[in-house]
Amino acid sequence: MSCKRLALKIDVDTWRGTREGVPRLLDILQRHQAHATFLFSLGPDHTGRAIKRVFRKGFLQKVSRTSVVEHYGLRTLLYGTLLPGPDIGRREAALLRSVRDAGHEVGIHCWDHIRWQDHVAGQSAAWTQREMHRAAERFQEVFGVPARTHGAAGWQMNDAAYAFERELGLDYASDVRGAHPFQPVDEHGADLGVPQLPTTLPTLDELIGLDGLSAENVHQHLLKLTVGQKQSHVYTLHAELEGMRLAATFERLLQGWQEQGYRLASCHELFSSLDTADLPRQRVINGEIAGRSGNLALQV
Repeated sequence: MSCKRLALKIDVDTWRGTREGVPRLLDILQRHQAHATFLFSLGPDHTGRAIKRVFRKGFLQKVSRTSVVEHYGLRTLLYGTLLPGPDIGRREAALLRSVRDAGHEVGIHCWDHIRWQDHVAGQSAAWTQREMHRAAERFQEVFGVPARTHGAAGWQMNDAAYAFERELGLDYASDVRGAHPFQPVDEHGADLGVPQLPTTLPTLDELIGLDGLSAENVHQHLLKLTVGQKQSHVYTLHAELEGMRLAATFERLLQGWQEQGYRLASCHELFSSLDTADLPRQRVINGEIAGRSGNLALQV
């Protein structure tokens, strides 16, 4: 068995992604004998409220490259504005449990994806804890046990969110972008929250449309980033993308990583292989990365 792992972290942002993308991803993973971590949006789908991002630097450029309407569907883009937002966790509880029953790790992505992604960075500790508590309660309601991991929507966090992850009893989280596992610390150097497994590779929506990359060849670019390496990686994919129109691209990636000798694993498997006492202590800052609009949490 290879000791280098490529952890598959699946963010499920929308009701459509839950209903259509998740079952397809389960089939793909089964064919490749791969495991993954599914992180669910557990409350209302208010995707339509993302229209406010039109004023964010770089957002229109990203939309033009990735065809948001094509990937998400017009109806989804109206939830929370012209249409009421469906309650994902309540409507799809059985489907969510089927992911766990198929042998995959399940965890919390958020309560309300748009609300968290667009507001948490500037919100108070009380606001942050209310949002996280809602998601934790719904997770317990759906699965009958507390969540053990969290992956923030849009890689958006604040210090209160890191701290509350420890209060929730999580084993680890995957909230940030970075290069390797680490223990976050506050400005005084004290441990903050739980160990982090950062996303180490770019996502498809950050790459497609740049430098001649398309759905047909973007896998080649990603595979070049991992070939010949001994380190493990965390790759974040989305049920709305790799689980739908980019499913064939995802399958090419899985095959390529297996040929490179990677074990396709859940984030929990990767975390369990670590000696947490030896993790570097590092700060998280807000900054930009290529291909994505706005700031997000970055490992220093």
